[in-house]
Amino acid sequence: MPALAASAPTETHCPYCALQCGMALTAANGTNTVESSTGAGLVTVAPRDFPTNRGGLCQKGWTSASVLTAPGRLTRPLLRPHRAAPLRPVSWDVALGHVAHRLRQIQAAHGRDAIAVFGGGGLTNEKAYALGKFARVALGTSQVDYNGRFCMSSAAAAGIRAFGLDRGLPFPVTDLDGADAVVLVGANVAETMPPFTQHLRRAVDNGGLVVVDPRRTATAEQAALHLRPAPGTDLALALGMLHAAVADGHLDHAYITERTTGFDAAWRVAARWWPERAERVTGVAAADQRAAVRILAQAANAYVLTARGAEQHASGVDTASAWINLALALGLPGRVGSGFGCLTGQGNGQGGREHGQKADQLPGYRRIDDPEARAHVAAVWGVDPENLPGPGRSAYELLDSLGTDGGPRALLVFGSNPVVSAPRAGHVAERLAALDLLVVADVVLSETARAADVVLPVTQWAEEDGTLTNLEGRVLLRRRALDPPPGVRTDLDVLHGLAVRLGQPADRFPTDAETVFEELRRASAGGPADYSGVTWERLRAGEQLHWPVPSPGHPGTPRLFLDRFAHPDGRARFAAVDHRGPAEPPDAEYPLHATTGRVLQHYQSGAQTRRVAELVSAAPESFVEVHPDTAARAGLGDGELARVVSRRGSAVARVRHTPTIRQDTVFLPFHFGDDQRANLVTNPALDPTSRMPEFKVCAVRLEPLAGEPRRRRPSDPSEETA
Repeated sequence: MPALAASAPTETHCPYCALQCGMALTAANGTNTVESSTGAGLVTVAPRDFPTNRGGLCQKGWTSASVLTAPGRLTRPLLRPHRAAPLRPVSWDVALGHVAHRLRQIQAAHGRDAIAVFGGGGLTNEKAYALGKFARVALGTSQVDYNGRFCMSSAAAAGIRAFGLDRGLPFPVTDLDGADAVVLVGANVAETMPPFTQHLRRAVDNGGLVVVDPRRTATAEQAALHLRPAPGTDLALALGMLHAAVADGHLDHAYITERTTGFDAAWRVAARWWPERAERVTGVAAADQRAAVRILAQAANAYVLTARGAEQHASGVDTASAWINLALALGLPGRVGSGFGCLTGQGNGQGGREHGQKADQLPGYRRIDDPEARAHVAAVWGVDPENLPGPGRSAYELLDSLGTDGGPRALLVFGSNPVVSAPRAGHVAERLAALDLLVVADVVLSETARAADVVLPVTQWAEEDGTLTNLEGRVLLRRRALDPPPGVRTDLDVLHGLAVRLGQPADRFPTDAETVFEELRRASAGGPADYSGVTWERLRAGEQLHWPVPSPGHPGTPRLFLDRFAHPDGRARFAAVDHRGPAEPPDAEYPLHATTGRVLQHYQSGAQTRRVAELVSAAPESFVEVHPDTAARAGLGDGELARVVSRRGSAVARVRHTPTIRQDTVFLPFHFGDDQRANLVTNPALDPTSRMPEFKVCAVRLEPLAGEPRRRRPSDPSEETA
């Protein structure tokens, strides 16, 4: 058989994390159409020399084309005539007509807020913008939030409190190339975004990488100094290190005086946290705390970077603020070559929270309760600002209220899989089952889609155009490389079809992504995240545009805060924060800390990566990392199956003896489904400011699974059928 001709490569970006590595896709059949959903080798991936990855890709990136041709792809709408019936294929007209009819019925009976919308941090800017607009205009509901609440909300709130503005990295990621020292708090970038590690090479070579993590991760292996605090004690550690900075004479007094406010109040708290006291709480030696501060203070160029390990706590905002305090005390933020930043996780985690799918926000990172913001956005949308709803429930609170008295009776889910990704996942599944209507738009039959009344098949990353905003605030154009399978529609098409059936003018919800972006530009104009000067034409030309870009001729703002911070007085704010500890400490019944995270081969809930044979082969099932002595006390040998039990439920995992983990801590990856879901045990205790759940620590015990037959489950979700 003659070889298939290859089409011209399409320059695009990886579908996974917020590093958004540059890659090129080539269709092997000479067209931009994949005709077979099971054919291998029809699409090839090649890395590009893009600033974030410089020609590198991780294992997920290299295999990303396999998701495009994986078995189990949805190509027809599915509808369940009644709860006891299976999902059956129907036409688009029937599916959308049924959804619109049921939405009207439910709102007529229970009010506007009886309908809720749940989005995702992987949606493009255009889809996130359209989803928030659809919720507030077509449905008139305040009940809209997204899974980014589970990812970046604490860091965002801390950034706004300290700097007046939230952008994950307020500098290009390539600035880290010149860092002599980096303190990395709660991040395992060697597995979660491997190409990122090249930007830490100078710090590693100079002995300047400090990693804060209770586990001895692949990232910690590269560090000159590894600090291993007990889960939930990162804030106490940051206070001890701030105390050391003061006591050992490392403060940048001129910077504190000229560029900040609030230091005295923050110091009054930290003064009580001498490093020896912090050692008793965290387990991190006082000498190591002082050494870490010395590494930062003596470096010519230094950074403090936080991630989910520090932020996914019921005190996540204060914890992030404590690390910001340390950076401010050393004079790092707002300087070329130094700074503070947080590492965004999801592919569009930054842009996804800027354009209106969050419960309290409107496009441009505007507050929904700001009358001026409401008037501006309403004018762009052509509606009366009085008709826009106010703030709604945050993500977990929204999910927890489903099907209850006064809670939503219907839920539309776009780009999320909360049955796996939400805390207290068993309870969330029960709340979904209590709904009158669950509608899921997805690429595959995820665990959440399996529970739906209507499933709508939508395009995925390489089958549509759209923009995303990566971890450094750079707006990127993800280009369409392939036609979607016949019968599949874009999310914008779905929203348009529903909106028209709900009585909206056809032109209010356009289906062309570039047209939507032009409207987004106007809606964001003048807001904190101002995209009004960004155009697809500029992005196609290869311009590097970091927001804010307030006019068409503006070059963008790669480095924020060099002259002033975004508060009215131009100064950064110290926050007087104190350690509280985890919401659920270990006790006699549940004596261990459990913490969760990612592994190299999988991403988020695993709905995509668990369909890639190479990745499933490398990481086929969940595991629990346990110190051998801890495992022995529980009667668990290496490789045996265990049940990890908390007050909320239990998860099944394969025991992995790990001598480098703390004896009081176990670790579970959160990518797996069914009874392997780590989030069956996690605690939904919420941060009072960000409403972030406490994913990173809860109290558990270990039990052998011996004598109990394990239910069969497909390790590859492509084995599932509708």
